[in-house]
Amino acid sequence: MKTLRNISTYQSIIFDCDGVILNSNHIKTQAFFNVTKEFGIDYATNLQEYHILNGGISRYEKFDYFFREILKRKPVKNEMDQILNNFSLNVKSQLLDCEVEQSLLKFRKISPDAPWIVVSGGDQDELREVFDKRKLSKNFNGGIFGSPRNKYEIMDDLISSGKVSNKSLFIGDSEYDAKVASNFKLDFAFLNQWTDVHNWKSKYKDCSFANIDELIESLCVIE
Repeated sequence: MKTLRNISTYQSIIFDCDGVILNSNHIKTQAFFNVTKEFGIDYATNLQEYHILNGGISRYEKFDYFFREILKRKPVKNEMDQILNNFSLNVKSQLLDCEVEQSLLKFRKISPDAPWIVVSGGDQDELREVFDKRKLSKNFNGGIFGSPRNKYEIMDDLISSGKVSNKSLFIGDSEYDAKVASNFKLDFAFLNQWTDVHNWKSKYKDCSFANIDELIESLCVIE
């Protein structure tokens, strides 16, 4: 596995949400199908497949792709707002009930001084509401950020403002997460227990961990 720094040397730790903090990838995957099946099963299936291949990218970009490349038309008045609202309604209640990474508190105890930050493709307002209701927000003292801004925009702002340096660890579960971490020269850990990436064993074997527990073992002994 890739050599990571000791946990004490990281100035901040950045988390993706779906597939990292919450076991929610399957919820989003089904929701993309559910809210577009009225347009046709084949179209909905195409969007669902696009979503799986582009984990970490926001729903805003994916529904834009749905109209532009799959339906090959522009949304009519209020159509995009309606589909986004339907998607949020479809997933929010399930996000309030799905499994949470069980070792988050254990991880927080060994990194008490480093700000924890969420950088997600999920809707920012929705994320903050779910994290508040699930009493997770207090752990992420560096902020909870999501779409409609993409992860590159969020990270650029965090670095420009001095909230994040390249002595940071990005924890994700998608190819997009890996690219973002590489772009900003951050250490990257790929969690595979809930990922939608089918070929993660070949792509991320040097930085892959089953879960937070396995990551903790590495971060506590490797420098």
